Amino acid sequence: MVQIRPATESDLPTIGTIFNHYVAGSTCTFQIEPEGAECRRKWFTERSPAHPVTVAVDEAGEVIGWAALSPWKGRCAYVHSVEASVYVRHDLHRRGIGRLLLEDLIRRARELGHRTVVGGACTEQAGSLALQKKLGFTPVGCFRQVGYKFGRWLDVAYAQLIL
Repeated sequence: MVQIRPATESDLPTIGTIFNHYVAGSTCTFQIEPEGAECRRKWFTERSPAHPVTVAVDEAGEVIGWAALSPWKGRCAYVHSVEASVYVRHDLHRRGIGRLLLEDLIRRARELGHRTVVGGACTEQAGSLALQKKLGFTPVGCFRQVGYKFGRWLDVAYAQLIL
C-alpha cells in the first residue's frame, strides 16, 4: 500500500534521483542539466508552508514518487494560485501513484486556502494530461514551441482546477 507523507530532508537524494532520470531522458521537465544535491537542498529549504513537498512511499518505506505545490507567479495577487508538480519513479508508472500524489496535492491546496491549481505538461506527456483531466482540471491553453530540448521545439499545455 502506498502512503503519502510530507517530504523530509532525508528524502532529497531519492527525490533528486527520480527527477534527474526525467531531466536526462524525458520531456516531462524542460530542465536540461541534472540537479546536484546542494541545488535540491536549497529548493527544499526555501519552500514556504503554503508550498509543501510530499512523497509517496511503498510498504518498505521507500520513496517511489514525489510532488510539490509551487507559487504560480511571484506577484502578490497570485498568492492563492499554485502549480502542481508530480514525479513517479520511472519503473512504476500506471499504478495509480501519480494520481494519489496529485489528489493529495489538491487536498492540501484546499486546506491551505489556495484558489487555483495550475497544471502544465509538454504535449508529448499524454499520461500527465490525462491525469489532470481525470481529476477535473480544465484545459486553458497551449503555448507553442516554448521549450527546446533534445533538438526540437516543444509545446506546453496548461490546465487549471478551481478549488
